[in-house]
Amino acid sequence: MQTFLSPTRVCVGRLQIQRVLLYNPSLFLSSSNSESFQALLCSLLSFLDLVRCECTMAARRLLGLLALAVLLAAADAGVTSAYRRKLEATADMPLDADVFRVPPGYNAPQQVHITLGDQTGTAMTVSWVTPDKPGNSTVTYGRSPEKMVLSARATLTRYDYYNYTSGFIHHCNLTGLKHGVKYYYAMGFGHTVRTFSFTAPPKPGPDVPFKFGLIGDLGQTFDSNSTVSHYEANAGDAVLFVGDLSYADNYPLHDNNRWDTWARFVERSVAYQPWLWTAGNHELDYAPEIGETTLFKPFTHRYPTPYRAAGSTEPFWYSVKIASAHIIVLASYSAYGKYTPQWLWLSQELGRVDRKMTPWLIVLLHSPWYNSNNYHYMEGETMRVQFEQWLVSAKVDVVLAGHVHSYERSRRFSNIEYDIVNGKSTPAHNLDAPVYINIGDGGNIEGIADNFTKPMPAYSAFREASFGHATLEIKNRTHAYYEWHRNHDGAKVTADSVWLTNRYWMPTDDSN
Repeated sequence: MQTFLSPTRVCVGRLQIQRVLLYNPSLFLSSSNSESFQALLCSLLSFLDLVRCECTMAARRLLGLLALAVLLAAADAGVTSAYRRKLEATADMPLDADVFRVPPGYNAPQQVHITLGDQTGTAMTVSWVTPDKPGNSTVTYGRSPEKMVLSARATLTRYDYYNYTSGFIHHCNLTGLKHGVKYYYAMGFGHTVRTFSFTAPPKPGPDVPFKFGLIGDLGQTFDSNSTVSHYEANAGDAVLFVGDLSYADNYPLHDNNRWDTWARFVERSVAYQPWLWTAGNHELDYAPEIGETTLFKPFTHRYPTPYRAAGSTEPFWYSVKIASAHIIVLASYSAYGKYTPQWLWLSQELGRVDRKMTPWLIVLLHSPWYNSNNYHYMEGETMRVQFEQWLVSAKVDVVLAGHVHSYERSRRFSNIEYDIVNGKSTPAHNLDAPVYINIGDGGNIEGIADNFTKPMPAYSAFREASFGHATLEIKNRTHAYYEWHRNHDGAKVTADSVWLTNRYWMPTDDSN
């Protein structure tokens, strides 16, 4: 005996489905939330309970529409990864670990690192420390280790921090470099000479390929070492570092010896390719309780930036042009309100971007504007309110941040419609908006931030509470390939990836 749905039951079922979709429109954008799928499934089950047997044509149509809604929601769903890292606590490497080893030889140069010395890479700033005496400040460089015929002299600086006095810190700008050419350089003459090499970045151009490493909040733990090792295996050409270097301020009296150990630890990478620095909160080193009130004192003495070449007044915000990318570094912990130096500089810098020459526009900062983790939740909100409209209008491709010790990648969303009258305060899909990537997952001593908000917001595409690093490989003016690597996988395993299309040349929807 067949039982058919009466018109009344069909209407009831239809209303149940419509009620869920009407009052939960975010299901289509954030269906990775268990609550969203539960709502859809409960409606389906209720409707099936009404049916109990073979359906009428009208009922089958309704079921088909509901199934399609579920499929569409799943296709656009964000992902909160179920992966859980090892249970052991994050621990510092012992001070006698080989990565902290002082190089052999009397007064040997140590803590060698390089960064761009101008805006395009025809100059490179080499920095190092001599522990016992100033020594010779000359750097020789050239295209062959046997024939380094060029030379430059470094400036010298030192600083005191409470009960610590730094070694002799040298900064030397190597000029006249040719794009894409490998150079060897050496320092330490008269005592112990050490030799390194780097390849100058390619000349800026619209279709010049380049691979960036993306690292933040590194510290000097076993997990930090894994991050650097994985990055080395994935062979980027330069690192965009989004702040929080040594975490020296986490140790008693802001132990500045930890600045020395950290710089020796990362020398294996940063002596051979430029790292571009962003200042984070752990670079503030503000400690009035021990009489230290000069902000960023260790950081500014140790890590120069090419800010003057970018027309900036401070080393914390600046820009460079590498290959097909125009990179802007902002300072989350310097004033950015209207009429401040950073505000004025950014308003002018965005007007200097030439997307026909450098199509990819990338912004670095420390405190994220979009973060669905309860750690440091909304700390970047005031800066977002100040600058987000500018970045959307400029069609920025990617914004990189750290601070939150987990990983998250967003869709292209913006929240720029709100004023105190209209009440439009919900982030909305916007193809002119950047993808926001939070990579504060380098492995520092403070551990993993594993408290994501629930439900997952519509703007979030993927998030996971793990340590790792990322790479951004620009292919040409239209396409770049992004991937994130989890530390607890093999170095080459990709845990999250996406093809990005350029906002100026190909502004398609690349959110998924």
